[in-house]
Amino acid sequence: MGNNQPIKVRVEEGDALNYRVDVLAVKYAQAYYGLDAAIVQRFEEAGIPCDKLQPPPHQFELVSSHGQLTAPKVLFYGVESLREFRYQQIREFSRGVLQTLAKTAPDTEHVGLTLHGANYGLDEVEAFEAEIAGLVDAVVEGKIPENLKLITIIERNTTRTARLNKSLKELLPSGFIVIEARPLSDEEEKSKDRLRAAGYASESKPTVFVAMPFDESMDDTYHYGISGAVRKVGFVCERADKSAFTGEILAWIKQRIQTANLLIADLSMANANVYLEVGYAWGCNIPTVLVVRDEKELEFDLKGQRCLVYDNKIKKLEEMLYKELSKLVKNRHFITAIRRA
Repeated sequence: MGNNQPIKVRVEEGDALNYRVDVLAVKYAQAYYGLDAAIVQRFEEAGIPCDKLQPPPHQFELVSSHGQLTAPKVLFYGVESLREFRYQQIREFSRGVLQTLAKTAPDTEHVGLTLHGANYGLDEVEAFEAEIAGLVDAVVEGKIPENLKLITIIERNTTRTARLNKSLKELLPSGFIVIEARPLSDEEEKSKDRLRAAGYASESKPTVFVAMPFDESMDDTYHYGISGAVRKVGFVCERADKSAFTGEILAWIKQRIQTANLLIADLSMANANVYLEVGYAWGCNIPTVLVVRDEKELEFDLKGQRCLVYDNKIKKLEEMLYKELSKLVKNRHFITAIRRA
């Protein structure tokens, strides 16, 4: 059984491999990616057998880090393949982590996790909310380690850490998961409603797929200019990450475009892949909105297409895009197509 004490939740910048927690929890999505791949590589280089660190979905392996990590223990929690691991599954994952530790490591005081989903294209905010909601589920159910006091989401990227902390403040205004039988403030009621729907409601929201160059210099354009506008109208914002599905990226992009309600393409840098994605969306009859930071960067026949030019000003892009999307939301034919999808 879990304790009834408030559980502190925080997001901190750091390297999960060298972060001090009692247990570092990672997912195993039926292949190694990212953090779990880095851990296994360290183990293998140290001659530590890793053949058991491949649990099927909803099963686990809790192992010693053998001094290869700062955390003394690592929990490998099995989930669906990465292409099937979406918002609801993220919620189930974080809930399952605490439930597993309640049984196998009840003395755990500090659990470390990382954000899941955003590095392979899922909507960052939706993914984060789902992960926090799963933690809340486990606490509310009382299925957490008896001594649990602190949960840290460890994030290497400075700007993402800031974005996640902003979201966390909205979800858990006090910074704690608290079970109290008392009237809630309006702010707390709002966050409670968001957490209740997190992960479950994501798949029912209209989806915007963003085609843009894979370039770090475009990250702020995506997160603040495009994603900000998309989320304001109640849509989910997704994009591909070229490193997530090595050998499968083209098939994944085609599948996401086919199932999207709208494609937004940033034609800056005249990226050939982005032009291909626009052409594919047109072939699939997916509505598109084109944007570019400088009209001189437009190529081919798109010079004759309507395109939002934002002059490399991210705030201008957000405002123009929000206005454009708001028009679409009011368009009866567009809404009908969304409902059919």
